[in-house]
Amino acid sequence: MRKRFISIICTSVCAGMLLCACSSNADENVFTGDTTEKPAYQAKLNAISPAAYSSVEGLELEPGTYISVIGKEEDSAYWNQIRAGVEQAAEDLNEALGYSGSDQIKVLYNAPADEEDMNEQVNILDEELARYPDVIAIASIDEAASEVQFDLAAGNDIPVVAFDSGNAYQGIQCTCKTDSSAAAAEGAAKLCEAIGGSGEVALIVHDSVSESAREREEAFKEALSAEYPGAAVVETIYMDDLEEIKKSAAAEQLGVSLEEIQAEQPAEGTEQGEEPTGDASAVLEEINAAAEKISDEDAVAYCLKKHPELKGCFGTNVDATQLALKALGSLEDTDDVVLMGFDAGKEQLEALESGEIDGLVVQNPFGIGYAAVIASARTVLEIGNEAQVNTGYIWADQENLEEEAVQAMLYE
Repeated sequence: MRKRFISIICTSVCAGMLLCACSSNADENVFTGDTTEKPAYQAKLNAISPAAYSSVEGLELEPGTYISVIGKEEDSAYWNQIRAGVEQAAEDLNEALGYSGSDQIKVLYNAPADEEDMNEQVNILDEELARYPDVIAIASIDEAASEVQFDLAAGNDIPVVAFDSGNAYQGIQCTCKTDSSAAAAEGAAKLCEAIGGSGEVALIVHDSVSESAREREEAFKEALSAEYPGAAVVETIYMDDLEEIKKSAAAEQLGVSLEEIQAEQPAEGTEQGEEPTGDASAVLEEINAAAEKISDEDAVAYCLKKHPELKGCFGTNVDATQLALKALGSLEDTDDVVLMGFDAGKEQLEALESGEIDGLVVQNPFGIGYAAVIASARTVLEIGNEAQVNTGYIWADQENLEEEAVQAMLYE
C-alpha cells in the first residue's frame, strides 16, 4: 500500500508540474495588445553609419559622467535639431542605465549666439575646460582654431570629439557629420542637370574657415570640372566676407576705389589708433557709413548682378541657401535662375514647395547630435571609435518631397 500511495503522489506531482509548465508557456505566447512603438525620430537614427552610433546599448557609463557639447549656434532650425538629438541621446542613456538625480549622465549643450562668432566659441570651450568634463564634443567654427585649448584638454586627460564640422587637430577621437563631399557633388550634379549641363553658376559658401565649408566648395567645383566642363562657377561668395563686400559696394556707389582708399591707411606696425589723413580719412568714413546701411541680402545681390548670364546658384548651408533665395528675389530677370542648396528649415521647405528653390540636400542634424553623444560615451569608456561617422543625408525636390523616406528626414 505504501509503495502504491507514493506512486500516486509522484504521478500527481508530475502532472501538476506539467500543467504549470504548459500554463507558463501559454502565458508567454498570449498577445496582450502591447507593441513596442518605434520613436518618431527612428528614421534619422537609421541613417547613421556605423549603426553602433545610433544606439545607447552597452554604454555602461559611470554615474555622474559629464559630457560637454559645444555647437556653432545657439538658436536656428538646424542647430535646434542638433540640440534635440543631443538631449535625446542623454535621455536614452539615463533611461537605459536607470540613473536619476545626481547619478544621471550630465550632457550640457552650449553654443555662441552667432554661427560666425569664433571668439565666443573659444570662450565657451575655455569655460568648459575649467569644469573638467569627462569628454568634450565640439563643432568647430574654424577648423584650424583651438589648438591651445585642445592641447590643454589632452594634458588634463579630457578627450575631444568633433561633430557637424571637423577640426584639423590630430588628437580628435571621432568626427560625426554629413559626408559633405558626396552631398555637395550630388548637389552639383542636380544643379547642372537642371541648367542643361552648361552655364554660369554662383556658389554661396557659409564661411571661409570651417571644414564643412571647404569640403563642400571643393567637391562642388571638382564635380563641375570633372563631369560638367560646360558649367563654371563664376562667383564664390563667402558669408564671412560680406562686410568687405558691403564696403566695395558702398565705394562703388560713391564712385571711388576701396582698394585705393585702403592702401592709404597706415601700414601694419604703426601706432594703434592711427588713422588715414586728409581726404582718404573722410572718404573711408563715408564708405563705412554707407556700408552699414547695406544688408547681407543686398551684398549678395551686388555680386550676383555682375553676372547677367547666371543660370544657377547653390548655397552650402541653410543660411547661405536662404540668403541666395532673398538676393535672387530682390533682383529682376532672375526667375529662370535655378536655386539649390543645403538644409531644410521651414522657409526653405516653403520655397521648395512654391518652386522658388529647385532642390535641397537635407542633412540629418538630429542624427549628428545623437551620434556625437554616443561617440563621446564610447570615448569615455575607451571602447574604440570610428574616425568618421556618416550621419546621412537625402535629396529633396518637388517630385519626391511627399515620399515617406524624404518626409522622415525633414525638420523645421
